[in-house]
Amino acid sequence: MSDLHVRAKALDAEDELGGKRAEFVLDDTVYLDGNSLGALPAHVPERVADVIDRQWGKLRIRSWEESGWWTAPERIGDRIAPLVGAAPGQIVVGDSTSVNVFKALVAAVRLARGEDAGTGARDEGRDEIIVDATTFPTDGYIARSAARLTGCRLTPLTPAEVPAALSPRTAAVLLNHADYRTGRLHDLPGLTAAVHAAGALAVWDLCHTAGALPVGLDAHGVDLAVGCTYKYLNGGPGSPAYIYVRAELQDRFDSPLPGWNSHAEPFGMRPEFEAAEGALRGRVGTPDILSMLALEAALDVWDGVSMDAVRAKSLALTDFFLRCVEAYVPKGLVESLTPEAHAERGSQVALRCSPKLSTSFEQGGAPLAGDVMKRLTERGVVGDFRAPDVLRFGFTPLYVSFVDAERAARVLAEILES
Repeated sequence: MSDLHVRAKALDAEDELGGKRAEFVLDDTVYLDGNSLGALPAHVPERVADVIDRQWGKLRIRSWEESGWWTAPERIGDRIAPLVGAAPGQIVVGDSTSVNVFKALVAAVRLARGEDAGTGARDEGRDEIIVDATTFPTDGYIARSAARLTGCRLTPLTPAEVPAALSPRTAAVLLNHADYRTGRLHDLPGLTAAVHAAGALAVWDLCHTAGALPVGLDAHGVDLAVGCTYKYLNGGPGSPAYIYVRAELQDRFDSPLPGWNSHAEPFGMRPEFEAAEGALRGRVGTPDILSMLALEAALDVWDGVSMDAVRAKSLALTDFFLRCVEAYVPKGLVESLTPEAHAERGSQVALRCSPKLSTSFEQGGAPLAGDVMKRLTERGVVGDFRAPDVLRFGFTPLYVSFVDAERAARVLAEILES
């Protein structure tokens, strides 16, 4: 038994979040892909069965009122709010991340221009959208479409380049809180302040940070934010996303996708649109109840959990994993793309495979990283990869243990050495 394995067991014994692991459906697999799909909370199947058997099966249409289906988007939004540092009444759940990015970005441009819905008032000077050039591809696609719709030019930049590029022409800036490839954490407070100093609005994508570390939306004055719920929030495959609209902006939030669910009088069936009050303006159509209530049940695992404790364990886990990789993996076979500085690190570790490994693997047209990850999965260590050479390991503090981290590094070393 190695010294690092002994140390891992000792760290698990001291872990204040260690008891949370029992609340998830897990097996002997080391599951390090919660940055793509979180593990199943153990109580969710029973809760979903009740939604199907009793609420839908017996109460049927009555469940919109008697089971609270109608208010689920804002109710669940208030459950997510403390996990991202937001007061109640600013988050509504529904639609996909992509749809919410579109709503938030177009609305941000309209807000920056001082447009009043229906009046035609407009500051023509704000004609630029800046988008994170390293962002997940869909955000870039949506930003390009939003730019066409609003008549803006689109400027792709790395987050580090944004402050110097801001100008009186900038309307909105769309940024990822963490790089999905490397796990690099971007400076949300500093970048938001820089965007505001230029008179523009900041839109943040929280998909790779919500549930893994404190975000501080209210504290840092973020204007609009979106995020998914199936990663660190463990809401299930395809669970609905959410949109955050800062309270001070809600009366001017002009969604490009007004729907009957965002109407001030949804059952009035009036042809003219009148926006509802508050974050409800972020709703569009009928809520996807089955997946939404599965998410609501999944959020129970967060009861009594401190986000500061989550962040502390996340950093300790990633530090320990990197230490094990350094100890076990022969020099030169992988290099870490994940920043060493805690302030710049999310909750994943990205390792780039050395080109010298390509001669040791029968790739058959598959990317090198894909071949390595396939062998890891066969050995009971599940992460994922980004072609051609990046291995990604997500560390979900609620259920990943230090023994998991040590085993993953040890198995990786055995595969690369062989």
